[in-house]
Amino acid sequence: MNRNLKTLLDTYVINKVKEKRVEKGFSQFNLAVKLSVSSGFIGKVESFQTTAKYNLNHLNKLALIFNCSLKNFLPDNPIV
Repeated sequence: MNRNLKTLLDTYVINKVKEKRVEKGFSQFNLAVKLSVSSGFIGKVESFQTTAKYNLNHLNKLALIFNCSLKNFLPDNPIV
């Protein structure tokens, strides 16, 4: 069975978080510590080889960590 592990919306959100992580100079490990997740979680999310992804609680905490709005991680328009 060849199915996508993540939706287009998941991919958009993950890419936006990664952009912000790199912009702010966080390694995957440093962000995992601040987000209170396992050291490998960020890598699994960013790898697209697993079903690991951010949930709303993660996004809320990421907005606090990066001092930005939740809107920074979401598209302006629905993804079709």
